[in-house]
Amino acid sequence: MPLAPLKPWVDRWRERSLPELPVLVAIVLIAALSWGFIELADEVLGGDTQHFDQAVIEALRDPNDPRLPRGPSWLADAARDVTALGSPAVLALTVIVVTGYLAMLKRWRTIAVLLAAVISGAILTALLKQGFGRERPPSGSALQGTHSLSFPSGHSLSAALVYLTLGAMLARVMPTWKLHVYVIGMALAVTILIGSTRVYLGVHYPTDVLAGWTVGSAWALLWWLIARRTIRHGEPGAEQLKVEGAANAN
Repeated sequence: MPLAPLKPWVDRWRERSLPELPVLVAIVLIAALSWGFIELADEVLGGDTQHFDQAVIEALRDPNDPRLPRGPSWLADAARDVTALGSPAVLALTVIVVTGYLAMLKRWRTIAVLLAAVISGAILTALLKQGFGRERPPSGSALQGTHSLSFPSGHSLSAALVYLTLGAMLARVMPTWKLHVYVIGMALAVTILIGSTRVYLGVHYPTDVLAGWTVGSAWALLWWLIARRTIRHGEPGAEQLKVEGAANAN
């Protein structure tokens, strides 16, 4: 075939370029998410989103008591349970459990990256909240207490950061692409559910949650890139899990 002499060059290009494709995608996503947050923050500061935000909040309020959400009591209870998955206590407990597991595998670099991502994310959340200084929806909530400012949503940001970071790290040792998709998909689903309940419970405007998702996702991708760079060759336990998982899958 006339293209046969080019095959070695094509194979070499695939070996060098394909492994770097996820990095390129992550960089593009970080840039897009960062730009999206800047645009959204500008709209919020200018008051251009307030009418939309307030309309959504009011549409979800009980006409007889604005401090309660519409719908049956079991739905409100379920929303309160789901939103707790993004609380500082639950996220801290999750990180502690995962850290203990990683310590048993002696994956010290992974632990360092995970803790750095979570701690820096908490600092970033506090700085952004103080910097924008947006107040919570005036109706408040009888089901959920609030102790901080509104923009961006801390639950949404932290959930995106923690669950997406853990999902990305767990996907690194998954033996098949289907398990990769499942792990990342579940992390995304939990993140979306947590943010949605913040609006339903009336403790955040929709733009607060959207801002939290964008910043948290960008921060998780950034630390995924750092983890990919610093844990290039893996650590004790990772490759063994991947090999054993592949054997069981077969």
